[in-house]
Amino acid sequence: MRSAGLRTLLISGGLLALSMFWALRPILVGMADRWETDPRYSHGFLVPLFSLGLLWSRRTELSGLALSPSNWGMAVLALGAGVQLLGGYFLMEPVAALALIPYLVGTVLVLGGFPLLKWSWTAIAFLAFMIPPPWRLESVLDSALQSLATQASTFVLQCLGMMAAAEGNVIQLSETRLGVAEACSGLSMLITLIALATAVAIVIDRPLGDRVVLVLSSIPVALIANVARIVLTAVLQETMGGESSVSFHHDLAGWVMIPFALLLYWAVLRILSKLAPEENQTGEGVDSSTVPSRRPPIAPRPSDA
Repeated sequence: MRSAGLRTLLISGGLLALSMFWALRPILVGMADRWETDPRYSHGFLVPLFSLGLLWSRRTELSGLALSPSNWGMAVLALGAGVQLLGGYFLMEPVAALALIPYLVGTVLVLGGFPLLKWSWTAIAFLAFMIPPPWRLESVLDSALQSLATQASTFVLQCLGMMAAAEGNVIQLSETRLGVAEACSGLSMLITLIALATAVAIVIDRPLGDRVVLVLSSIPVALIANVARIVLTAVLQETMGGESSVSFHHDLAGWVMIPFALLLYWAVLRILSKLAPEENQTGEGVDSSTVPSRRPPIAPRPSDA
């Protein structure tokens, strides 16, 4: 792509992006407020930055793209408008916010066609992590994860030799009771870790199967980290008193569990490396012609009499 064409592309894309963000401005402002007030979605501020950084890291590839604007972009833009109208009609802000994805895809297709979409689709798709899920889905996940965390934490405490019994979403200890509130369900950690694992899967140089496993492992990793947080809180509450356990639970647990989750991710990658060793640095198989033969040399045949 020539510099003049790149400049035209940037100007046209900027104008379309301004129009699109103006149409979504109330929804984007509402999402930003949610990121600021709800700790479960505070990672939303980092999602656009990662997408922009990903595009910036691939900027050198633009020079080799043969752009071919596609009329399919108009159809995708119309789809985005339909999604936004549907979300506005049913007063479902997450559905209306989801229109951002087809808007961006349509804009890319109009400007540069499928070659440009192939270059940018991962950065566009990653933006879905900044959209909070619908309230009904969030409520169902919160309830299920809350119950699972309570039962699993009770089992671990019993295995550690402590007296513990689950009564609803409350863990009855020997002297005190520990309530597993909705904020402790692990939904926040699950959403954050899925976004983190997806970001890592995008940038690392691994086979597709390893990347999929890494993202899917976010579910057990989040559950293990959340159960570890609840168990540590219960142990502190039983051994050091309620004040120290509350301080750990609300101030330090989140920061401690993130490195713990990263350690679990490292273990997953190590296991994958053992199961499927990487090829040599050239990415090609071993050339049989370079491997010395181990067969003994053949003795010369005696000449005929």
